[in-house]
Amino acid sequence: MCHRQSRRAGRGVVEELYRAWAGLVSGFLSLGCLALLASACRSQTAQPAPLTPAQLETLIRSRMDEAGLMGVAGIVLVDGKVVWSNGFGYRDADRSKSFTVDTPMNVASITKTVTGVAMMQLVAEGKLDLDADINRYLPFPVRNPRFPDTPITLRMLATHTSSVKDRWEVYRAQYRFGGDPVEPLAKFLADYFTKGARLWSEDNYLKSAPGGEREYSNIGAGLVGHILERVSGERLDVYTKRRILTPLRMSASGWFLRDFRPGALSTLFVGQGGLSIPIPQYGGTTYPDGGVRASANDLSRLFRARLNRGALEGVRILPEREADEMLRFQFNGPTYPTGYGPGEGNSGLFWRTKFKGTRMGHGGNDPGVQAEMLTSLDRRVAVIVMSNTSVSGEDGRAFGEIFMALWAYGESQRR
Repeated sequence: MCHRQSRRAGRGVVEELYRAWAGLVSGFLSLGCLALLASACRSQTAQPAPLTPAQLETLIRSRMDEAGLMGVAGIVLVDGKVVWSNGFGYRDADRSKSFTVDTPMNVASITKTVTGVAMMQLVAEGKLDLDADINRYLPFPVRNPRFPDTPITLRMLATHTSSVKDRWEVYRAQYRFGGDPVEPLAKFLADYFTKGARLWSEDNYLKSAPGGEREYSNIGAGLVGHILERVSGERLDVYTKRRILTPLRMSASGWFLRDFRPGALSTLFVGQGGLSIPIPQYGGTTYPDGGVRASANDLSRLFRARLNRGALEGVRILPEREADEMLRFQFNGPTYPTGYGPGEGNSGLFWRTKFKGTRMGHGGNDPGVQAEMLTSLDRRVAVIVMSNTSVSGEDGRAFGEIFMALWAYGESQRR
């Protein structure tokens, strides 16, 4: 979950904590979760000088202390191999348990890359067509009421050009703090997309036709997840554990709180004024958009498979053709959507370029979560960095500086 507007309000006592956090997410509006990373340097293409491993670790600890980041883990990959990895800080409010590269926590919108792999597995099996009307797969109609004759496709949903919109007052209410979501995904979506139902409104869609404008949509990703469940006959969490997480040996990963033993997950924190304030664990009804919990090490296994055309250590999760299609640039020439021209980079399927098109991958941001998973366009250098603390304002620069330092180190290790 990530990228839209000032969102993620909690309820009760938690709501006050999230008002400060909401300012952070608003900065991630259209540029995605790297908006604050970009502000860490003078320009999006500026690179700091590479540091030695000892200097790198000193910088990370210093930035964490300045910004009140409780825990940070990072992994640097060069040519598909780990050249640096480490965790720093703590995973609990008592500061008694270390935060490591094996500590699982929410990864927010990086979840969409898992949903995307599952989608392409079913495409490879001929069970889904990226360019078919999604109504072929649904029990309720999904059409922009302003353009009733224009079908919405999976490709549009996966590039955020479907015209499906996250209506904030509805979307924020589907967060459940203190436990796993209760409302079924199918019911939420039926209420959102069925005309006359409880959550339906013309404002659930953009005023632009499907395919005409790019606007990030978490609910659109949730809709993809529901389609996958209907086509596969399994809940998405069950399907992806069987087809993705277990084959890749992502043993510290899961979707719901019930998937983890008590105390296994990192506590999440909202940073404010140098303080790290613990918040409850939570989940969302539209879990295919941001429900995965994973360690940095587990994310690196997923990332390496993605960058290696769908395979890792003899295990193939995608045929090469579908793996390539996920990373292929979907926007070309006059087909660029409104508000997203060539200067913004380009988009794959639940995958996009950032830093003016010089890096690609996905990020995630939610209460208590900052995470990035990016690679160079030639796929030689890649960085995964995650923190169990969400921060705003000047404190947000610290996470960006950590990312940039890790990237510079990775570039220095090219051969």
